[in-house]
Amino acid sequence: MKTLVIVTHPSIETSVINQRWVEELQKYPDKYTVHELHKAYPDGNIDAEKEQQLIETHGSLVLQFPVYWFNCPPLLKKWLDDVFAYGWAYGSGGGDKLKDRKTALAVTAGIKEEDYREEGKYRYTLEQLLTPFETTFLYCRANYRSFFAYYGKETEPGINDESASSDLETNVREYLNFIDSL
Repeated sequence: MKTLVIVTHPSIETSVINQRWVEELQKYPDKYTVHELHKAYPDGNIDAEKEQQLIETHGSLVLQFPVYWFNCPPLLKKWLDDVFAYGWAYGSGGGDKLKDRKTALAVTAGIKEEDYREEGKYRYTLEQLLTPFETTFLYCRANYRSFFAYYGKETEPGINDESASSDLETNVREYLNFIDSL
């Protein structure tokens, strides 16, 4: 079954990494469904039943987003609240639709990786900051497979040299490999 990638970026058109990831994923429609929440729900009103059906027709689920104030963008939080409902994602009455479903995160972090360390500038690792997502997946009995991250792009604006471009293309290949290995 195909992998559903839920992309939540409030300004994807200005993104370097998330936009490039989406472009690459869209080259393989037989493997991935890219679902951009800001395009699907510009008014923020999420059709939870439609989203649940979309998840049910796919094998794996990946949430792709920029780390936004050390969390996810607000629309993704709303999506989680609306879609991972009692009786569907957990609880009685068929609340097992995420059970054993392979799930993962793909995040872009504008801060350098060394700042995401206990001894770093922000004192917490990215893994620690993403723990609420892991816990949510575990609560819903999903098969959480970790996260993929790109660090530090926003700290180096205007870099267009061959090295940066090569690093990005290497990262894109690594991202697809990560998803394929779920």
